[in-house]
Amino acid sequence: MRRPRTIAIDGPVASGKSAVGRKLAERLGCAFLDTGLMYRAVTLAAVRGEVAVLDSAALESLVDALQLDAVVSERGTRILLDGEDVTEELRLPVVEQAVSYVSQVGHVRERMVEQQRAIAAKQPVVMVGRDIGTVVLPAADLKVYLDAGVEERARRRYAEIPEKEDALTLEQIEAGLRERDRIDSGRAISPLHPAEDAHIINTDGMTVDEVVSEIERLIER
Repeated sequence: MRRPRTIAIDGPVASGKSAVGRKLAERLGCAFLDTGLMYRAVTLAAVRGEVAVLDSAALESLVDALQLDAVVSERGTRILLDGEDVTEELRLPVVEQAVSYVSQVGHVRERMVEQQRAIAAKQPVVMVGRDIGTVVLPAADLKVYLDAGVEERARRRYAEIPEKEDALTLEQIEAGLRERDRIDSGRAISPLHPAEDAHIINTDGMTVDEVVSEIERLIER
């Protein structure tokens, strides 16, 4: 199998991008970068610093002062803020609810895209997000867009949340996903949509292994 140097996987939240991208990277023996974690890290920093996520100017200042490092390997992505590994905090409900507002700030996206392209320039990579094939790596060797119904995605996200007293309900998660879809698809900068040359895979009812196998068939072709 000829291994592409860059594989871009896009799609809405909870469409299976992270799980599929990580397993594909393991099979190909290349690095895996979940770019969504980078935006979540900026959001976490805003929450910790009590920066309003609707204050674009404050977020721009925050991201300029932030030391954010994405450590990538075939086993996954770890995110460091000022040297602290915060990866396990990036799925907290407070981050989940605010990340779409942070990620639509133009300057925040510019800074994150710079880092993402630098990572791709260093090594073969499977990169997942919402604008990888359209903005970050428009010349990627292979582009895939994963999609799924909002009900299916809500069930997946609900299953990922650790058991905590303040965990969101399934209904709250579904409502949040619909709102995030609206924001991500309608934002002026890097709106969510498939690249013209992307292969679209609907993952409803598919396991992670089945989706990975489908992408491997695309690589073989």
